[in-house]
Amino acid sequence: MAEAKKTLRLTQVKSSIGYKADQAKTLKALGLGKIGATVEQVDNPAIQGMIFKVKHLIEVETI
Repeated sequence: MAEAKKTLRLTQVKSSIGYKADQAKTLKALGLGKIGATVEQVDNPAIQGMIFKVKHLIEVETI
């Protein structure tokens, strides 16, 4: 049987204003853009890399 993919819930808790432009673009790529916005993403190496880049702007929960 196929194993269920682990899901992450990402919530933006800080604005990207004052940080490098590529960090704002990374938030957009994750589906975020406003403080309090929440999205669910499948856990994979690409998403983990994006999370690492903006870890100071978001909160991550494992579902």
